[in-house]
Amino acid sequence: MEKKVLVLGGGISGIEASKMLLSVGKEVVLFDSDVSKDAGKLKADIGQEIGILLGELDESIMEECEYAVISPGISLETSFAEKLLSAGFPVISEIELAWLYEKGSVIGITGTNGKTTTTTLVGDIMKAYAGQDKAFTVGNIGLPYTREVLKSGADTVSVIELSSFQLETVKTFRPHVSAILNITPDHLNRHHTMEVYTAVKEKIAMNQTAEDAIVLNYDDSRLRDFGESGIAPKVIWFSGTQKPPCGYYLSGNELRYTDGDNDELLLYTSDVNLVGQCNYENILAAIAISDAFGVSREVSLPVVCSFKAVPHRIEFVREVNGVRYYNDSKGTNPDAAIQGIKAMDRKTILIGGGYDKESEFDEWIEAFGDKVRKLLLLGQTREKIAACCEKHGFTAYEFVGSLEEAVFAAASEAQPGEAVLLSPACASWGMFKNFEERGDIFKELVNTLA
Repeated sequence: MEKKVLVLGGGISGIEASKMLLSVGKEVVLFDSDVSKDAGKLKADIGQEIGILLGELDESIMEECEYAVISPGISLETSFAEKLLSAGFPVISEIELAWLYEKGSVIGITGTNGKTTTTTLVGDIMKAYAGQDKAFTVGNIGLPYTREVLKSGADTVSVIELSSFQLETVKTFRPHVSAILNITPDHLNRHHTMEVYTAVKEKIAMNQTAEDAIVLNYDDSRLRDFGESGIAPKVIWFSGTQKPPCGYYLSGNELRYTDGDNDELLLYTSDVNLVGQCNYENILAAIAISDAFGVSREVSLPVVCSFKAVPHRIEFVREVNGVRYYNDSKGTNPDAAIQGIKAMDRKTILIGGGYDKESEFDEWIEAFGDKVRKLLLLGQTREKIAACCEKHGFTAYEFVGSLEEAVFAAASEAQPGEAVLLSPACASWGMFKNFEERGDIFKELVNTLA
């Protein structure tokens, strides 16, 4: 008798992995440690008969199952995951599972910041190149890879946003073109050290060969070392601050490419809708990825020019009484939030704070300069951030009890010609389900202002 597959986690990732496995004829056991979960609802969400285990994971399950698929939100240090791993039981990610059934080409994009914007842009380029129904934009962006992979064929391309959590347990996953946009401190409450976090990000390239390509940030010292270490795929550089030996770069208001001998203008920054240094870097990476995949510039550059900001990333909401409101809820770590500040062209009332991922906030506060006029702090990290503010001599901060209070306080404080920016530098957990909910509530509150 064929063994079953154990799926760990009853969230979206686990449900979609279960559905995919059932559709290819596998028997599935879905496990969740939360005993309050409704087994009947889980079965209804999946739509087929399936084994459900809640609470404790009995070791005997390993005799029934071939391997486990772990949801990205589950740490490998949880007791049941450690139990499986210590026994040598195969544990793979939902990304790895989908890859086993992939029939087309794959582009994989990771990095601490800029993943969603770059992935969405590359996805739009691939739709223009391969066809709307031949390109799938999936992964950490919100649409599980397992939901789309069975539609793949020889002429399709999957563009996958990959988090460190998803890359932890890949085994054979091999993108034809990969990209690591940057590596800055994040998720250290899970990965503990930058060395581990960096190594996990670099796993995106571990199965690539000389036939493949990887796009790397020339300005990131960790990635430059990685790219110059003799890795198998062809290395393609991009830079927002300097001209690389060969690659894509920003020079003043020009997006350019050099092959080392010849130099060419791709676009002016005024040609695109996105604003800010971080977004120009995302565009350079997207063009590099598309070129490496073989997409002509006649296809890719018009898409770049028409592309608009993704929700929750330096997203303009509205102007009220001469004050411009921006939703950067996706600024979930200090480095991402620094980019939000850099994108502001006026004095700013900043809303920050949230769940503590063991980040340090010194560089974020140093980036305030004379741009951030006041900081409104909420959430678990507010005292920690306040102490860091005091250390750096920034005293124009105030505690608020909720996002609603923060928006109304910001509206009262801001003067015509200024901006209000939600860019928390922290995760949303504990106060909101995710950064999307936080951003949506911010936009709803802003739209009530008169």
